[in-house]
Amino acid sequence: MAVLGFLLILTGCTGIHSVTTVSEMSVKAGETISIPCLYESEYINNVKYLCQGYSWVSCSHAVRTDNPNTERFSVSDDKIQRVFTVTIKGLTDQDTDYWCNVEKKGTDEGKWFHMTVTRGIPNLHVDHQEIVAFNGENITINCYYRNHGDMKWCRLGHSCVEGSFGLIDEAKVTIDTRVANVFTVTMSGLTMENSGWYWCAKGNLQMPVHVKVTEKPTTVTSNSCLTTLSPIPDSVELQSDILSYVIPLCLLVVAVMVAFLIWLLLKRHRSSDTTRAEKEVNSTIAKSRRISRQRTNAEMESDAGVVYTTVTTAKPPTLPRVHFMTFKPSLRQSLTFLLKLHLHKTLARHDLACSQSKNTQVDTDPSFKL
Repeated sequence: MAVLGFLLILTGCTGIHSVTTVSEMSVKAGETISIPCLYESEYINNVKYLCQGYSWVSCSHAVRTDNPNTERFSVSDDKIQRVFTVTIKGLTDQDTDYWCNVEKKGTDEGKWFHMTVTRGIPNLHVDHQEIVAFNGENITINCYYRNHGDMKWCRLGHSCVEGSFGLIDEAKVTIDTRVANVFTVTMSGLTMENSGWYWCAKGNLQMPVHVKVTEKPTTVTSNSCLTTLSPIPDSVELQSDILSYVIPLCLLVVAVMVAFLIWLLLKRHRSSDTTRAEKEVNSTIAKSRRISRQRTNAEMESDAGVVYTTVTTAKPPTLPRVHFMTFKPSLRQSLTFLLKLHLHKTLARHDLACSQSKNTQVDTDPSFKL
């Protein structure tokens, strides 16, 4: 341990404070963690790397900016903010000691940090490590803790707020501790200069949080898409206001047209139903008439063998009275014979006349039915 302490002192003498990062974190096994490492402006173009191990001398390179991605590690370098960020995935019990290093001639610069990997809830954690905010708006960060010690909200490489109120780069900071085991940090009046890395601090633990502040987008609704634009002139804003009235009006017109088409379809459907009903009624009437006609014809055919005649009773002709007693017997016999003959002829003519009259009545009588 004495040798290790000597090595740490040696690294401190060789410019270890040229790199700044968190010192102690509590993390959960299996999850992902990102750690920011701030460096001096003179190292902007140098290679940065994450070194795994407790000893500065024996640590092994996990990832480098000239080879920024491996299976579990990645690194990115923001040369404007002068921060390189290392990300470790799938944390295990072996992920305890690391170094944020900058490669340079002679002895490299670096800063050590330690992580306690737990299977349960970490002693200090946040909901999200990445927060995006708009210029002029506010953000709220909940820092959950299970340990003891002072509470702070700090910006990497800048000042900290330790009480209930304070300022960091002109942004107002309030810390609310009314809820047990959580302190809530609110930053209001954000500007673009407030973008960067911060951390919650409770006792000896820290948890990094990255805040990104961007311009609030202005949206213009068109017929086909939603376009995000930068601040626009008043004339374009006026066009946007007009569109906000025109589009609902167009939607109303479309709704009226759809309702009118539905009404036409319903009307046509009802008309077709009425026509179909009329056809069915007419068909029923025609069928009834056809059946009636067939029945009449059948009755007429059944009565075809019947002959209707009109019989009139003919009054027998009146014969003059002849007093037979006035004649002699021979004359009386002759007259009797002649009268019988005459009567016989008269009856024959009468039968013939009746027969002819009957045939004529059958042919001409309108009341006769076949």
